[in-house]
Amino acid sequence: MAEAMRQINPDVVAAYPITPATEIVMIFAQFVADGLVDTNYVPVESEHSAMSACIGAATTGARVMTGTSSQGLCLMYEMLPIASGLRLPIVMCDVNRAISAPINIHCDHSDTMAARDFGWLQIFSENPQEAYDNLLQAVRIAEDPRVQLPAMVTTDGFIISHGMERMEMLDDKVVKDYIGEKKPVYSSLNLDDPLTIGALDFTDYYFEHRMQLAEAMNSAKPVILEVGKDFGKKFGREYGFYEKYKLDDADFVMVALGSTAGTAKVAIDELREQGIKAGLLKVRVFRPFPGEEIANELAGKKAVAVMDRSDCYNTQGGPVFAEVRSALYGKPNAPKMIDYIYGLGGRDINVAQLKGVFADLAKADKMPPVNYLGVRE
Repeated sequence: MAEAMRQINPDVVAAYPITPATEIVMIFAQFVADGLVDTNYVPVESEHSAMSACIGAATTGARVMTGTSSQGLCLMYEMLPIASGLRLPIVMCDVNRAISAPINIHCDHSDTMAARDFGWLQIFSENPQEAYDNLLQAVRIAEDPRVQLPAMVTTDGFIISHGMERMEMLDDKVVKDYIGEKKPVYSSLNLDDPLTIGALDFTDYYFEHRMQLAEAMNSAKPVILEVGKDFGKKFGREYGFYEKYKLDDADFVMVALGSTAGTAKVAIDELREQGIKAGLLKVRVFRPFPGEEIANELAGKKAVAVMDRSDCYNTQGGPVFAEVRSALYGKPNAPKMIDYIYGLGGRDINVAQLKGVFADLAKADKMPPVNYLGVRE
């Protein structure tokens, strides 16, 4: 992610370090010190200040990026809806980590999921290659005139952020040409065309402006597909809302996000060798949520297990389950669905456990709607 940021060469980066996202901004700060980028790097005193500085810089028309994780993202929550409400295409690298308490520095998706309704695009990565590719695409998507929304690209803490894996980088000039020059919609520094930003907005127009935000999120969907196809055409790796793995003829399907998808593919391969038609739908884009598209993919399946690496702490299941089940509500041939809360605080998930989930799907009618996987008794 730091190398992608170097190639993007944003105008401003404001950040405060937090495990396990520290290396992103630390490495990038070294790039600044070594003169490898033209970025104005702002080391602030907190993540709240980081996002505040990003918002201020973005209103000038600058290309702005940052990185954070967990409690750091939580400290930004006050500012996140301001960034989206002002239609500022800030791009954030978020390294998924559990939120306190108890204090935990390892992976789950609680930090990102708690911010799912703040008007930010959310793109999940299975591995370092996707984190790199997704970050490049996020700039194009966020800055598109039809979108103009902030975006966060996530990668799983420690599992991906502190692992080592082969990946392919593009040449610096190729990335520069691909990203292109930023063309801001407005700038607070344009003295010939002064404007008010973030004005008081009561009952007269607040509702209409929030509606514009909702419409922008809907408008992002075709842009995400266009950018993903263009990326594939240029660089050989095409992206969409989700990835299908042996899904089309599957009877039993797992829906997962992030690094768990890689483990699920191994489990599916082993089950296929045993004659079990297992498949995976890996959600890449969680906001805007591609509900209609996912519902069409899952209709007619015998049973679906949704994997949630975060919990809403109620009887309706985790956030991914709620979205997927809502998308399928009222659809013909909707499958039986069960939810699995798993991996909180970095609790490991392995092939045997995921094969057990598929075994549960064979008796889905007898399973409770929400299950906790891997909790010690």
